[in-house]
Parts: sequence; C-alpha cells; structure tokens
Amino acid sequence: MIEDDLELATILSEYLKAHDINVTSYDEPYTGMSAINTRHFDLLLLDLTLPNLDGLEVCKKVAKEKKIPIIISSARNDVDDRVSGLEYGADDYIPKPYDPKELIARIHSVLRRYNATKSTENIDVSIFPFRIDRGSREIYLNNTLLELTKAEYEILCFLLDNINQALTRDSIAAHSDSISPDSSNKSIDVIIGRLRSKIERDGRRFIFSVRGIGYKLQLKND
Repeated sequence: MIEDDLELATILSEYLKAHDINVTSYDEPYTGMSAINTRHFDLLLLDLTLPNLDGLEVCKKVAKEKKIPIIISSARNDVDDRVSGLEYGADDYIPKPYDPKELIARIHSVLRRYNATKSTENIDVSIFPFRIDRGSREIYLNNTLLELTKAEYEILCFLLDNINQALTRDSIAAHSDSISPDSSNKSIDVIIGRLRSKIERDGRRFIFSVRGIGYKLQLKND
C-alpha cells in the first residue's frame, strides 16, 4: 500500500490482516516504488494525493515497469482522474470513503481476473500486420513494438481477437481487466483515441466507429 494518511493506512492494514491479507505500507511514493522493484507483491493499493509525486504518475510508472495489479484508492473522484488512472494501467478505482468490506471484494476480484489472464498469456498470435505476444503482454505492428498501457493492450487484443466485428463499449470494458465494469463510455472512447494515435499512421486506418454500437477493427480499409 502506498498511502500517506498514516492513520488510515494502519486501520486498513489491521482490517485486511484480520481477513488474511498481509499489507506492507509506505507513506512516500519513491520508497514504495523502490520496494516494488526489489520485492514481490501480489497487488498495489495506491492513493493519488501523495507527497513529492502524484499518484497518477506512480500508477503510470509502476504499470509500465512491473506486472502487478493496481487498485487506486482515492478521495479524488473526478471523472478525469478515474479515466486517467485506468488509462495509466490501474485495474480498479475505488473512491474514498468506502466500506473495507468492498475493498476486500475488489481485491479478490482483481486478483481472480489477473490470475485468470496469466494462465492464458503464453499463446502468441499473428494477425498481419499485428503480432500479439501474450507471454510478455506485447503487441507488434509491422515488427515494431507498440508502447501500450495495460488498458490499451487489453482493448487492442480484444479488437484483434474479434476482427471485423462491431463491439459495444460495454463488451470492450467487460473484456478488459484494467477497466472497471462501471466505467463510463468516455473512458473507452479516450483509450480508443489513444490507440488510434499509436497504430494509425500514414493514412492507414484500423479502428472504425460503428454508430449506435461501438467500435470494430478491420485490416482492409474500404
């Protein structure tokens, strides 16, 4: 846990420990990130309002460098913060205040999804000009590695697995572990926009909007 409210951190740690979840807490983001790089943790519970470094930047850095599920726990409940957190790689976002029972349920839910995803990650798929390396959670376009967030990777995988099929925003969210099921359409639209900027170059289009439904990926432009 990276949480600068020491009283809250103590209360949560004791409550979670009573439910068989052991917590190591850090009140400074750089110290917490250093620990993540040198020790094994099953999950990161992350506050956003931190000293020295904003929690969104912590989320972005950890998600890019480590394979660890992230739950953001924050009193900042602005939709832009929620969208940014999910875009940067958070698996869930729980606004404060909340009942600790809900936190436990979300921790178990995220870990189930994460572990289920890991069990199928060793399958490589080539869909020219894309190649999915599920073992390393990487996607290549024309043999060039795409720099993707966790949410972008999951959405692009789902689109590639369902080429030429119109997919609703709800189905996209449901098949993306990094996106909360109750996320707004705006969060999906923002991530799709970022994907387009990364994969559509030189006039080549891959992702198309489908009015009244959502999006589809097709390899041949009409």
